[in-house]
Amino acid sequence: MRDTLTGSRIRERRQIAGLRQAELARRAGISASYLNLIEHNRRRIGGKVLIDIAAALSVEPSLLTQGIEATLIAALREAAEDAVGQSAELDALEEFAGRFPGWAGVLAQMHRRVVSLERTVEALSDRLTHDPQLAASMHEVLSTAAAIRSTAAILAEPGEITDEWRNRFHKNLNQDAERLAESSKALLSFLDTTEDQGEARGMPLDEVETFFAEHGFHFPEIETAQEVDLEEINSGAARTVAQRILKTCATDARLLPLDQLQAELEGGVVDPLALSATYSVDLATVLRRLAVLPEDMLPKPVGLVICDASGTVLFYKPAPGFALPRHGDGCPLWPVFTALNRPLVPLRRRVLQLGRVSAAFECFAIAWPLAAQRFDADPTYHSVMLVMPADADADERQDRAEVGVSCRICPKPDCVSRREPSILSEGF
Repeated sequence: MRDTLTGSRIRERRQIAGLRQAELARRAGISASYLNLIEHNRRRIGGKVLIDIAAALSVEPSLLTQGIEATLIAALREAAEDAVGQSAELDALEEFAGRFPGWAGVLAQMHRRVVSLERTVEALSDRLTHDPQLAASMHEVLSTAAAIRSTAAILAEPGEITDEWRNRFHKNLNQDAERLAESSKALLSFLDTTEDQGEARGMPLDEVETFFAEHGFHFPEIETAQEVDLEEINSGAARTVAQRILKTCATDARLLPLDQLQAELEGGVVDPLALSATYSVDLATVLRRLAVLPEDMLPKPVGLVICDASGTVLFYKPAPGFALPRHGDGCPLWPVFTALNRPLVPLRRRVLQLGRVSAAFECFAIAWPLAAQRFDADPTYHSVMLVMPADADADERQDRAEVGVSCRICPKPDCVSRREPSILSEGF
Protein backbone atom coordinates (compact mmCIF):
# COMPACT_ATOMS: atom_id res chain seq x y z
CA MET A 1 0.00 0.00 0.00
CA ARG A 2 1.15 3.49 -0.74
CA ASP A 3 0.58 4.73 2.85
CA THR A 4 3.31 2.35 4.08
CA LEU A 5 5.83 4.64 2.35
CA THR A 6 5.00 7.66 4.49
CA GLY A 7 8.23 7.16 6.44
CA SER A 8 10.33 7.15 3.27
CA ARG A 9 8.73 10.42 2.20
CA ILE A 10 9.36 11.98 5.61
CA ARG A 11 13.04 10.97 5.40
CA GLU A 12 13.30 12.37 1.88
CA ARG A 13 11.70 15.67 2.90
CA ARG A 14 13.93 15.90 5.98
CA GLN A 15 17.04 15.44 3.85
CA ILE A 16 15.84 18.05 1.35
CA ALA A 17 15.30 20.47 4.23
CA GLY A 18 18.82 19.76 5.54
CA LEU A 19 17.61 18.64 8.98
CA ARG A 20 19.15 16.01 11.18
CA GLN A 21 16.90 13.29 12.48
CA ALA A 22 17.28 14.52 16.06
CA GLU A 23 16.39 18.08 15.07
CA LEU A 24 13.21 17.05 13.25
CA ALA A 25 12.23 14.84 16.19
CA ARG A 26 12.71 17.76 18.58
CA ARG A 27 10.57 20.08 16.43
CA ALA A 28 7.83 17.45 16.15
CA GLY A 29 7.92 16.71 19.87
CA ILE A 30 8.83 13.02 19.58
CA SER A 31 11.92 10.99 20.35
CA ALA A 32 14.66 10.47 17.78
CA SER A 33 14.38 6.68 18.12
CA TYR A 34 10.65 6.83 17.36
CA LEU A 35 11.29 9.03 14.32
CA ASN A 36 13.92 6.53 13.17
CA LEU A 37 11.35 3.74 13.24
CA ILE A 38 8.87 5.92 11.35
CA GLU A 39 11.38 6.81 8.64
CA HIS A 40 12.17 3.14 8.07
CA ASN A 41 8.44 2.42 7.66
CA ARG A 42 8.34 0.33 10.84
CA ARG A 43 5.71 2.46 12.50
CA ARG A 44 2.52 3.79 10.99
CA ILE A 45 1.65 7.34 11.90
CA GLY A 46 -1.33 9.61 11.61
CA GLY A 47 -3.30 12.21 13.47
CA LYS A 48 -1.37 14.74 15.54
CA VAL A 49 2.08 13.17 15.03
CA LEU A 50 1.73 13.36 11.28
CA ILE A 51 0.48 16.95 11.44
CA ASP A 52 3.38 17.97 13.73
CA ILE A 53 5.99 16.36 11.45
CA ALA A 54 4.44 17.99 8.37
CA ALA A 55 4.47 21.37 10.13
CA ALA A 56 8.12 20.91 11.08
CA LEU A 57 8.92 20.15 7.42
CA SER A 58 6.70 23.01 6.16
CA VAL A 59 4.69 20.71 3.86
CA GLU A 60 1.08 19.60 3.67
CA PRO A 61 0.34 16.32 5.50
CA SER A 62 -1.23 14.92 2.31
CA LEU A 63 2.11 15.23 0.56
CA LEU A 64 3.60 12.79 3.07
CA THR A 65 0.73 10.30 3.01
CA GLN A 66 -0.13 10.38 -0.70
CA GLY A 67 3.27 11.08 -2.18
CA ILE A 68 3.58 10.95 -5.94
CA GLU A 69 0.43 10.93 -8.05
CA ALA A 70 -0.97 7.62 -9.24
CA THR A 71 -0.62 8.74 -12.85
CA LEU A 72 3.13 9.12 -12.39
CA ILE A 73 3.36 5.67 -10.82
CA ALA A 74 1.44 4.23 -13.76
CA ALA A 75 3.67 6.07 -16.25
CA LEU A 76 6.81 4.68 -14.62
CA ARG A 77 5.38 1.17 -14.63
CA GLU A 78 4.55 1.52 -18.31
CA ALA A 79 8.07 2.78 -19.05
CA ALA A 80 9.55 -0.21 -17.22
CA GLU A 81 7.40 -2.67 -19.17
CA ASP A 82 8.37 -1.04 -22.48
CA ALA A 83 12.12 -1.02 -21.77
CA VAL A 84 14.21 -3.08 -24.20
CA GLY A 85 16.86 -5.30 -22.64
CA GLN A 86 16.35 -3.81 -19.18
CA SER A 87 14.67 -5.21 -16.09
CA ALA A 88 13.42 -2.65 -13.58
CA GLU A 89 12.73 -3.35 -9.90
CA LEU A 90 8.96 -2.95 -10.00
CA ASP A 91 8.57 -3.81 -6.33
CA ALA A 92 10.58 -0.68 -5.46
CA LEU A 93 8.79 1.56 -7.95
CA GLU A 94 6.66 3.48 -5.47
CA GLU A 95 9.58 3.99 -3.11
CA PHE A 96 11.70 5.35 -5.95
CA ALA A 97 8.93 7.73 -7.00
CA GLY A 98 8.39 8.83 -3.42
CA ARG A 99 12.07 9.45 -2.68
CA PHE A 100 13.01 10.96 -6.02
CA PRO A 101 9.88 12.62 -7.44
CA GLY A 102 11.93 14.86 -9.71
CA TRP A 103 13.76 12.02 -11.44
CA ALA A 104 10.52 10.03 -11.58
CA GLY A 105 8.86 12.92 -13.39
CA VAL A 106 11.79 13.18 -15.83
CA LEU A 107 11.61 9.47 -16.69
CA ALA A 108 7.84 9.59 -17.14
CA GLN A 109 8.10 12.66 -19.37
CA MET A 110 10.82 11.07 -21.51
CA HIS A 111 8.75 7.91 -21.92
CA ARG A 112 5.74 9.94 -23.04
CA ARG A 113 7.99 11.78 -25.48
CA VAL A 114 9.31 8.52 -26.94
CA VAL A 115 5.79 7.17 -27.41
CA SER A 116 4.75 10.43 -29.06
CA LEU A 117 7.74 10.32 -31.42
CA GLU A 118 6.98 6.73 -32.36
CA ARG A 119 3.45 7.73 -33.29
CA THR A 120 4.91 10.54 -35.39
CA VAL A 121 7.19 8.02 -37.13
CA GLU A 122 4.15 5.85 -37.86
CA ALA A 123 2.25 8.77 -39.37
CA LEU A 124 5.22 10.05 -41.41
CA SER A 125 6.10 6.56 -42.62
CA ASP A 126 2.56 6.05 -43.84
CA ARG A 127 2.47 9.50 -45.40
CA LEU A 128 5.83 9.29 -47.18
CA THR A 129 5.00 5.86 -48.54
CA HIS A 130 1.42 6.26 -49.69
CA ASP A 131 0.32 9.90 -49.87
CA PRO A 132 -0.44 10.43 -53.59
CA GLN A 133 -0.16 14.22 -53.43
CA LEU A 134 3.26 13.98 -51.84
CA ALA A 135 4.36 11.47 -54.47
CA ALA A 136 3.16 13.78 -57.27
CA SER A 137 4.95 16.76 -55.74
CA MET A 138 8.18 14.82 -55.38
CA HIS A 139 7.91 13.62 -58.98
CA GLU A 140 7.45 17.21 -60.14
CA VAL A 141 10.53 18.40 -58.26
CA LEU A 142 12.73 15.53 -59.44
CA SER A 143 11.63 15.71 -63.09
CA THR A 144 12.22 19.47 -63.20
CA ALA A 145 15.66 19.09 -61.62
CA ALA A 146 16.50 16.41 -64.21
CA ALA A 147 15.43 18.75 -67.05
CA ILE A 148 17.63 21.55 -65.70
CA ARG A 149 20.58 19.20 -65.39
CA SER A 150 20.10 17.93 -68.93
CA THR A 151 19.97 21.46 -70.38
CA ALA A 152 22.97 22.56 -68.34
CA ALA A 153 24.98 19.53 -69.54
CA ILE A 154 24.33 20.48 -73.19
CA LEU A 155 25.53 24.04 -72.58
CA ALA A 156 28.61 22.76 -70.76
CA GLU A 157 29.71 20.48 -73.62
CA PRO A 158 32.56 21.79 -75.77
CA GLY A 159 31.64 22.78 -79.27
CA GLU A 160 30.02 25.58 -81.15
CA ILE A 161 26.37 26.35 -80.38
CA THR A 162 24.56 28.88 -82.46
CA ASP A 163 23.16 31.96 -80.77
CA GLU A 164 19.64 30.88 -81.58
CA TRP A 165 19.99 27.51 -79.84
CA ARG A 166 21.91 29.04 -76.92
CA ASN A 167 19.06 31.48 -76.37
CA ARG A 168 16.58 28.62 -76.48
CA PHE A 169 18.53 26.66 -73.87
CA HIS A 170 18.83 29.72 -71.64
CA LYS A 171 15.10 30.30 -71.95
CA ASN A 172 14.41 26.65 -71.05
CA LEU A 173 16.73 26.91 -68.06
CA ASN A 174 14.90 30.00 -66.85
CA GLN A 175 11.48 28.39 -67.26
CA ASP A 176 12.55 25.14 -65.58
CA ALA A 177 14.17 27.06 -62.73
CA GLU A 178 10.94 28.99 -62.15
CA ARG A 179 8.95 25.75 -62.26
CA LEU A 180 11.35 24.13 -59.79
CA ALA A 181 11.03 27.08 -57.43
CA GLU A 182 7.23 26.93 -57.54
CA SER A 183 7.02 23.15 -57.11
CA SER A 184 9.56 23.25 -54.27
CA LYS A 185 7.54 25.97 -52.58
CA ALA A 186 4.36 23.93 -52.97
CA LEU A 187 6.08 20.83 -51.59
CA LEU A 188 7.40 22.75 -48.59
CA SER A 189 3.94 24.19 -47.94
CA PHE A 190 2.43 20.71 -48.11
CA LEU A 191 4.95 19.28 -45.64
CA ASP A 192 4.86 22.23 -43.27
CA THR A 193 1.78 21.15 -41.34
CA THR A 194 2.11 22.12 -37.69
CA GLU A 195 0.06 20.68 -34.85
CA ASP A 196 -1.96 23.84 -34.38
CA GLN A 197 -3.19 23.85 -37.96
CA GLY A 198 -6.72 22.52 -38.04
CA GLU A 199 -6.90 22.24 -41.81
CA ALA A 200 -6.07 18.86 -43.27
CA ARG A 201 -3.96 18.98 -46.39
CA GLY A 202 -3.75 16.36 -49.07
CA MET A 203 -6.61 14.20 -50.27
CA PRO A 204 -10.24 15.37 -50.19
CA LEU A 205 -11.07 12.53 -47.81
CA ASP A 206 -8.57 13.95 -45.29
CA GLU A 207 -10.48 17.21 -45.30
CA VAL A 208 -13.79 15.37 -44.95
CA GLU A 209 -12.59 13.36 -41.96
CA THR A 210 -11.29 16.53 -40.31
CA PHE A 211 -14.74 18.05 -40.84
CA PHE A 212 -16.39 15.01 -39.24
CA ALA A 213 -13.93 15.05 -36.33
CA GLU A 214 -14.63 18.72 -35.61
CA HIS A 215 -18.32 17.80 -35.25
CA GLY A 216 -17.62 14.75 -33.09
CA PHE A 217 -18.73 12.46 -35.95
CA HIS A 218 -22.35 13.28 -35.12
CA PHE A 219 -24.69 15.67 -36.92
CA PRO A 220 -28.00 16.48 -35.19
CA GLU A 221 -29.36 17.70 -38.53
CA ILE A 222 -29.32 14.13 -39.84
CA GLU A 223 -31.59 12.98 -37.02
CA THR A 224 -34.23 15.52 -38.10
CA ALA A 225 -33.84 14.92 -41.85
CA GLN A 226 -32.20 18.31 -42.44
CA GLU A 227 -29.22 19.14 -44.63
CA VAL A 228 -25.80 19.54 -43.05
CA ASP A 229 -24.03 22.84 -43.75
CA LEU A 230 -20.83 22.10 -45.68
CA GLU A 231 -19.51 25.67 -45.91
CA GLU A 232 -16.61 24.73 -43.63
CA ILE A 233 -15.23 22.44 -46.34
CA ASN A 234 -13.09 24.36 -48.81
CA SER A 235 -12.67 22.17 -51.88
CA GLY A 236 -15.45 21.05 -54.17
CA ALA A 237 -14.08 17.51 -54.32
CA ALA A 238 -14.17 17.22 -50.53
CA ARG A 239 -17.75 18.52 -50.44
CA THR A 240 -18.77 15.88 -52.97
CA VAL A 241 -17.22 13.15 -50.84
CA ALA A 242 -18.85 14.56 -47.69
CA GLN A 243 -22.27 14.66 -49.35
CA ARG A 244 -21.97 11.01 -50.33
CA ILE A 245 -21.00 9.93 -46.81
CA LEU A 246 -23.68 12.08 -45.19
CA LYS A 247 -26.29 10.61 -47.53
CA THR A 248 -25.37 7.14 -46.28
CA CYS A 249 -25.52 8.38 -42.68
CA ALA A 250 -28.98 9.82 -43.28
CA THR A 251 -30.22 6.52 -44.72
CA ASP A 252 -28.82 4.64 -41.73
CA ALA A 253 -30.51 7.14 -39.36
CA ARG A 254 -33.94 6.51 -40.93
CA LEU A 255 -33.51 2.76 -40.49
CA LEU A 256 -32.19 3.08 -36.93
CA PRO A 257 -33.88 6.09 -35.25
CA LEU A 258 -31.92 7.78 -32.49
CA ASP A 259 -34.60 7.58 -29.79
CA GLN A 260 -35.14 3.87 -30.31
CA LEU A 261 -31.42 3.14 -30.30
CA GLN A 262 -31.03 5.12 -27.10
CA ALA A 263 -33.53 2.85 -25.38
CA GLU A 264 -31.76 -0.25 -26.73
CA LEU A 265 -28.35 0.93 -25.47
CA GLU A 266 -29.40 2.06 -22.00
CA GLY A 267 -28.07 -1.12 -20.46
CA GLY A 268 -24.55 -0.35 -21.64
CA VAL A 269 -24.32 -3.51 -23.77
CA VAL A 270 -23.51 -3.11 -27.45
CA ASP A 271 -24.50 -6.15 -29.53
CA PRO A 272 -24.48 -5.19 -33.23
CA LEU A 273 -25.83 -8.54 -34.40
CA ALA A 274 -28.80 -8.34 -32.00
CA LEU A 275 -29.57 -4.81 -33.20
CA SER A 276 -29.42 -6.05 -36.79
CA ALA A 277 -32.04 -8.69 -36.00
CA THR A 278 -34.22 -6.33 -33.95
CA TYR A 279 -34.49 -3.67 -36.66
CA SER A 280 -34.28 -6.07 -39.66
CA VAL A 281 -31.32 -4.22 -41.18
CA ASP A 282 -27.97 -5.52 -42.40
CA LEU A 283 -25.00 -5.57 -40.03
CA ALA A 284 -23.02 -3.03 -42.07
CA THR A 285 -25.78 -0.46 -41.46
CA VAL A 286 -25.66 -1.11 -37.72
CA LEU A 287 -21.88 -0.74 -37.55
CA ARG A 288 -21.89 2.52 -39.49
CA ARG A 289 -24.77 3.88 -37.40
CA LEU A 290 -23.14 3.09 -34.05
CA ALA A 291 -20.01 4.98 -35.06
CA VAL A 292 -21.85 8.29 -35.59
CA LEU A 293 -24.03 8.27 -32.48
CA PRO A 294 -23.51 10.88 -29.74
CA GLU A 295 -20.63 9.86 -27.50
CA ASP A 296 -22.76 9.74 -24.35
CA MET A 297 -24.99 7.03 -25.85
CA LEU A 298 -22.23 4.42 -25.92
CA PRO A 299 -20.40 2.97 -22.91
CA LYS A 300 -17.02 3.58 -24.52
CA PRO A 301 -15.61 5.45 -27.56
CA VAL A 302 -15.71 3.55 -30.84
CA GLY A 303 -13.80 3.74 -34.09
CA LEU A 304 -14.80 2.86 -37.62
CA VAL A 305 -13.01 1.82 -40.80
CA ILE A 306 -14.59 1.39 -44.23
CA CYS A 307 -12.51 0.11 -47.15
CA ASP A 308 -13.02 -1.22 -50.65
CA ALA A 309 -11.84 -4.52 -52.10
CA SER A 310 -8.36 -3.11 -52.78
CA GLY A 311 -7.89 -2.35 -49.10
CA THR A 312 -8.05 1.40 -49.66
CA VAL A 313 -9.56 3.14 -46.62
CA LEU A 314 -12.65 5.09 -47.66
CA PHE A 315 -13.57 6.42 -44.22
CA TYR A 316 -11.75 6.38 -40.91
CA LYS A 317 -12.89 7.32 -37.44
CA PRO A 318 -10.12 6.91 -34.87
CA ALA A 319 -10.54 5.34 -31.44
CA PRO A 320 -8.23 5.76 -28.42
CA GLY A 321 -5.13 3.64 -28.95
CA PHE A 322 -6.28 2.37 -32.36
CA ALA A 323 -3.92 3.01 -35.28
CA LEU A 324 -4.34 2.12 -38.93
CA PRO A 325 -2.45 3.68 -41.86
CA ARG A 326 -4.64 6.19 -43.60
CA HIS A 327 -3.19 5.80 -47.09
CA GLY A 328 -2.71 2.04 -47.28
CA ASP A 329 -0.08 -0.60 -46.44
CA GLY A 330 -1.98 -1.57 -43.31
CA CYS A 331 -1.71 -4.91 -41.57
CA PRO A 332 -3.79 -7.45 -43.57
CA LEU A 333 -4.74 -9.25 -40.35
CA TRP A 334 -7.23 -6.55 -39.31
CA PRO A 335 -10.78 -7.98 -39.55
CA VAL A 336 -11.83 -5.19 -41.95
CA PHE A 337 -9.50 -6.77 -44.54
CA THR A 338 -10.03 -10.44 -43.69
CA ALA A 339 -13.79 -9.94 -44.02
CA LEU A 340 -13.25 -9.35 -47.75
CA ASN A 341 -12.25 -13.02 -48.04
CA ARG A 342 -15.65 -14.07 -46.63
CA PRO A 343 -18.29 -11.63 -47.93
CA LEU A 344 -21.55 -11.40 -45.96
CA VAL A 345 -20.07 -13.42 -43.07
CA PRO A 346 -20.17 -11.36 -39.84
CA LEU A 347 -16.87 -11.43 -37.98
CA ARG A 348 -16.14 -10.73 -34.34
CA ARG A 349 -12.50 -10.71 -33.34
CA ARG A 350 -10.62 -9.80 -30.20
CA VAL A 351 -7.54 -8.03 -31.53
CA LEU A 352 -4.28 -7.15 -29.78
CA GLN A 353 -2.55 -4.27 -31.54
CA LEU A 354 1.20 -4.69 -31.09
CA GLY A 355 3.48 -1.79 -30.27
CA ARG A 356 5.31 -0.16 -27.42
CA VAL A 357 1.99 -0.01 -25.62
CA SER A 358 -0.19 -2.93 -26.74
CA ALA A 359 -3.91 -2.26 -26.91
CA ALA A 360 -6.78 -4.76 -27.05
CA PHE A 361 -9.91 -4.16 -29.09
CA GLU A 362 -13.20 -5.87 -29.81
CA CYS A 363 -13.78 -5.68 -33.55
CA PHE A 364 -16.97 -6.33 -35.53
CA ALA A 365 -16.62 -6.53 -39.30
CA ILE A 366 -18.48 -7.56 -42.44
CA ALA A 367 -17.99 -7.20 -46.19
CA TRP A 368 -20.96 -6.68 -48.48
CA PRO A 369 -21.53 -6.18 -52.23
CA LEU A 370 -22.73 -2.82 -53.47
CA ALA A 371 -25.97 -2.64 -55.41
CA ALA A 372 -25.57 -3.91 -58.98
CA GLN A 373 -25.89 -1.28 -61.69
CA ARG A 374 -26.41 -3.75 -64.55
CA PHE A 375 -26.75 -7.45 -65.27
CA ASP A 376 -23.71 -9.73 -65.40
CA ALA A 377 -21.49 -7.10 -63.75
CA ASP A 378 -18.79 -8.25 -61.33
CA PRO A 379 -19.75 -7.38 -57.75
CA THR A 380 -17.99 -4.51 -56.00
CA TYR A 381 -17.35 -5.15 -52.33
CA HIS A 382 -16.89 -2.80 -49.41
CA SER A 383 -15.93 -3.80 -45.87
CA VAL A 384 -16.67 -2.08 -42.57
CA MET A 385 -15.21 -2.61 -39.10
CA LEU A 386 -16.38 -1.19 -35.78
CA VAL A 387 -13.60 -0.94 -33.19
CA MET A 388 -14.26 -0.89 -29.44
CA PRO A 389 -11.65 -0.94 -26.64
CA ALA A 390 -11.79 -4.36 -25.00
CA ASP A 391 -12.89 -4.61 -21.37
CA ALA A 392 -10.00 -4.78 -18.94
CA ASP A 393 -11.56 -7.76 -17.16
CA ALA A 394 -12.16 -9.75 -20.35
CA ASP A 395 -11.02 -13.36 -20.37
CA GLU A 396 -7.34 -13.25 -21.33
CA ARG A 397 -7.53 -16.88 -22.42
CA GLN A 398 -9.76 -15.90 -25.31
CA ASP A 399 -8.02 -16.18 -28.66
CA ARG A 400 -6.67 -12.84 -29.79
CA ALA A 401 -5.34 -11.97 -33.22
CA GLU A 402 -2.02 -10.10 -32.95
CA VAL A 403 -1.90 -7.31 -35.51
CA GLY A 404 0.43 -4.42 -36.18
CA VAL A 405 0.03 -1.02 -37.73
CA SER A 406 2.06 -1.82 -40.84
CA CYS A 407 5.01 -4.05 -41.63
CA ARG A 408 7.44 -1.13 -41.55
CA ILE A 409 6.81 -0.52 -37.85
CA CYS A 410 5.57 -3.91 -36.64
CA PRO A 411 7.52 -5.68 -33.85
CA LYS A 412 6.30 -9.18 -34.77
CA PRO A 413 9.24 -10.86 -36.56
CA ASP A 414 7.70 -14.22 -37.45
CA CYS A 415 4.46 -13.04 -39.05
CA VAL A 416 3.54 -14.97 -42.20
CA SER A 417 1.93 -11.82 -43.62
CA ARG A 418 5.07 -9.68 -43.35
CA ARG A 419 5.86 -7.91 -46.62
CA GLU A 420 9.06 -6.09 -45.67
CA PRO A 421 11.45 -5.82 -42.70
CA SER A 422 10.65 -3.32 -39.99
CA ILE A 423 12.51 0.00 -40.03
CA LEU A 424 12.72 -0.23 -36.22
CA SER A 425 15.94 -2.20 -36.04
CA GLU A 426 15.92 -2.29 -32.24
CA GLY A 427 12.28 -3.32 -32.06
CA PHE A 428 10.05 -2.15 -29.24
